[in-house]
Amino acid sequence: MTNAMNAGRTVGVLLIVQMTAGYVTNFVLLGAATAPPGFLVNAAPHATTLGAAALLGMIAGGMSLAIAITVAPILWRLSERMTLTVLALSTVALSLAVVENAKVMSMLSLSQAYAATNGADPASFAGLRSIVATARNWAHFTHLIVGGSTFVALFAALYRFALIPRVLAGLVVAGAALQMTTVARPLFGAQVIFPLLAPAGIALLLAAVWLIVKGLAEPKPA
Repeated sequence: MTNAMNAGRTVGVLLIVQMTAGYVTNFVLLGAATAPPGFLVNAAPHATTLGAAALLGMIAGGMSLAIAITVAPILWRLSERMTLTVLALSTVALSLAVVENAKVMSMLSLSQAYAATNGADPASFAGLRSIVATARNWAHFTHLIVGGSTFVALFAALYRFALIPRVLAGLVVAGAALQMTTVARPLFGAQVIFPLLAPAGIALLLAAVWLIVKGLAEPKPA
């Protein structure tokens, strides 16, 4: 078994771990704390769940860097510039994951302060609630944009050097670009179109399965 095949299979497993961790974080763990009537009331009673969400979110963010490090020795022989681009973007993505989940813990701290008052003065927390929630949302959107750009850079390199089928790499690039476009809409006062997030998830899942089964092709000189 070649180094490229081993690296590809590792990347496939890391992609599955990242997608699973991201889903559990955002739709299971955070869901319990942010359900109606909102995090100000719900976060404090779910402190352990929210802490687990923050930790798992950072682990999911770290998977991008782990993927970049795994594939770097293969890509380096083909393009040093593209390798450094993937490593740099994945490092920024991890940093933004840490920032985002620090904001999640700020939500918990505010909820605990509110719980300490027994809800006696909700008006005084209304402004803080909006600020903390908005700060977390902006961190989340920024993280998704940079995370999407990491996948664009990685799979563009895989496409260029035909390390996986180019149709599959192209689908991931297109899906990630679509994800970046829709999560960037709030920057211009528009709403996220959530169905447009699905193509990236489907394409990444297909790529992960391919990589686990086939690995990366043996690189050829550019």
